[in-house]
Amino acid sequence: MRKKLPIDKITEPASKFIHQEHTSGIVLFIGVLVAIIWVNSPFAHSYHQLWDIKVSLGFGNHALNHPLHLWINDGLMAVFFFVIGLELKREFMAGELSTIKKASLPMVAALGGMVVPALIYFFINKGSASEHGWGIPMATDIAFALALLSVAGKHIPSSVKVFLSALAVADDLGAVLVIAIFYSSHIDFAPLTIGVCLLTILLIGNKLGIRSIIFYLVIGFAVWVAFLLSGVHATIAGVMVAFTIPARTRINEKNYAESLRKLLVAFEAQIPNNSTLTTPEQHHTIEKIKKMTTDAETPLQKVEYGLHPWVAFVVMPLFALANAGIIIGADFFSSLLNPVSLGVMIGLVAGKFIGVLSATWLMVKFGAQLPANSTWKQITGVALLAGVGFTMSLFISGLAFSHVEMVDQAKYGILLASLLAGVFGAVVLKRS
Repeated sequence: MRKKLPIDKITEPASKFIHQEHTSGIVLFIGVLVAIIWVNSPFAHSYHQLWDIKVSLGFGNHALNHPLHLWINDGLMAVFFFVIGLELKREFMAGELSTIKKASLPMVAALGGMVVPALIYFFINKGSASEHGWGIPMATDIAFALALLSVAGKHIPSSVKVFLSALAVADDLGAVLVIAIFYSSHIDFAPLTIGVCLLTILLIGNKLGIRSIIFYLVIGFAVWVAFLLSGVHATIAGVMVAFTIPARTRINEKNYAESLRKLLVAFEAQIPNNSTLTTPEQHHTIEKIKKMTTDAETPLQKVEYGLHPWVAFVVMPLFALANAGIIIGADFFSSLLNPVSLGVMIGLVAGKFIGVLSATWLMVKFGAQLPANSTWKQITGVALLAGVGFTMSLFISGLAFSHVEMVDQAKYGILLASLLAGVFGAVVLKRS
């Protein structure tokens, strides 16, 4: 038994809270709530002043000087996209997207859930200055969606949760491609070439067997800077760097288990010194176990699990705090009567639902199988939850529009649509 220390009384409940699957959605919701209350309070001016603070990175003429808001959206969110890239690579290698049979249903469902909302938005805004925002209602927020799925009840089969997760991951892949192709600015090929060369170095390092996380993160940071200067959106660098991280162990499971048993036997046979310290022999054995355990881990999973709490509890709440501040006045509902808000709301609530459900129905019609032990009512609930498009939708709205009024209109639509889709989806799943 591990000896409990006084600090464990504080850290264990916190650790348990952090590792619950719906916790990140709760923290994200608190970030949204704080932003809305703050911007509608007498201290609203401090909200805007905070995000306009200039922060410099570098030295002399080689410094990047941007507002804090931009550092969060282009800097911290690159970490968010880096983790998405790690998740994508893991899913493609050994997860729900690793085979055509596994991937076909969630991938096609995600495609339907992207195309239909984009078309709805485009037709509502066709011919206007706001038509470029068609990518906003395409995305699903996995943190909020999974949190709401957990709230819906423990009776939901795990296969339904896996289906929603795979759908959201496939959705993220589509959003990344849309950002890369349609929402990057004018391209400067000099820094882009440097970025590609650095990515090549990372790929070569992977092939040579370099497993140092520092190697990939340091060069990955340089790739991010190069992409930031090139005009290709810097968050794409996060995804591309993630795909260069090694995803294989140096020792297989069988050899690891056998070697570990031998070392444990050796450790038990070594004479203890009856103190709080280990003997030199025991310490040497522990070091062997640590090294072997490191060889049994993949750098990809180690980085993903290490960064996930930071993304869930720092990056995403900060992004929500910096971007969800909208003024809710007496004319709030009348302010929704504009093409941008309507396109986003109808796209997320109706478009996502129709796209995901109809694509799933077509796949089943042509021979695909629904998730094990699931019902069409549960799939209907999942299709509704797919309309919760908070984080990625807010992010794309900042890329799609330079006009502040359009960005605010998009935010109104995103927040209300996410609320409606979340409530409808949770109610349907609760009653399933």
